[in-house]
This record gives sequence, C-alpha cells and structure tokens, in this order.
Amino acid sequence: MTRRLRFTLLGDGSSDEALMRHVEWMVRENVASDVAIDYKWADLRAATPKPVGLGARIERAIDLYPCDLLFVHRDAEKEEPERRIHEIVHACREIKSGATPVPVIPVRMSESWLLCDETAIRKAAGNPNGDQPLNLPGLRDIEGLPDPKDALHKLLRCASGLTGRKLKKFSPRAKLVANYITDFSMLRRLPAFQRLETDLRNVLEARGLLR
Repeated sequence: MTRRLRFTLLGDGSSDEALMRHVEWMVRENVASDVAIDYKWADLRAATPKPVGLGARIERAIDLYPCDLLFVHRDAEKEEPERRIHEIVHACREIKSGATPVPVIPVRMSESWLLCDETAIRKAAGNPNGDQPLNLPGLRDIEGLPDPKDALHKLLRCASGLTGRKLKKFSPRAKLVANYITDFSMLRRLPAFQRLETDLRNVLEARGLLR
C-alpha cells in the first residue's frame, strides 16, 4: 500500500513561493520511495478576515491547507536563526494542531538560495543565450550578502540584456529562477540549508518515512 505525506509551505510573503521548489526537492531526496507526496503553497492573500501575526497565519494555513508537515518560512534578516525557530515552534504549540512544524530560515532572505545557478538566472531573465558577465557571488558568500533580493534583481536585469525603456519595464521574478533549477544539492554546503535538511530528516525518521 502506498503511504502518503502531505506538506504545506507558509511563507512571509508571496515572493516566497519560490521556496516551494527547494522544499519539494528536499522532501523527494529524503522521503522513502513508497511515499506519495502531496504539497501546497499556503496562499493567504485572499483569506478573510486577513490573519495577523505568525500564530494566526499558521492556524489559517493549516485550516485551509491541511497537512502532515508545515514548512514555515521566515527570513532571519538581523535576528538569530534560533530565535525565528523558537517563534515558529512556539506558535505551532499554541495552536495544538496535528501538523509538525519545520522551520525554513535562510540567512537574510529567501532570495539568497537562488543565487547559485547562472543558467537558471539567464533563463528567468528571458535571455538564456546571453553572454553578459554576471559575476555571481561565490557560494560561501551567499549567506553573508546584506540584501540578496537586491542582488538577485540586479543579476536578472543584467542577464536580460535589455536597455533603456525595455529595461525599466522589466520585472524580475524570483519564482522563475527557482522553476529553472532542478538540482539544489549545491546548497548543502550552506549552514542554513543543512539545518533545514537535518530538521526534515529528523521529522521523517520520527514518522517512519525516511529513505
């Protein structure tokens, strides 16, 4: 009999939907082969009344998108990752739901995990054969960037090869970059990504679903 695992990803904002690709890849890499996966992005933009605060957002996400695992993304920004993790775990305990929380805490911002694939950035910019030098940051430097979102947007604009009015109208989209990345294994060298995978493996092992 095929077993089933449902997971939901709740982000800080709509742009964090790009993280769904990372999470899906990681789950498939670690879950047992006989487990079917169902997953949802918790889109709360149309929820009424609009949930305010982390606890209310988690509760609404679980209500609208029932799941076994709830991945909760929060950017670390200037806070220590441990503090963000504590906030997420505490909020889930207060709700007393059956979903197991899995904190997703990139250093600074989620866009930092998209600065790893030049080919994906060029494709997302609509200019896959462009030869403009992009000068991506080294992998070990990604988590130390003060503003990964700004860095990604600048790279996308550069990769587009556009100038003048066309460049001004160009709208960088992080989700498109994620869609063009098929292998996130290079991110396993980053401490924050390592922490997420370790947490996920612990949860899967506790549920008897680890590969």
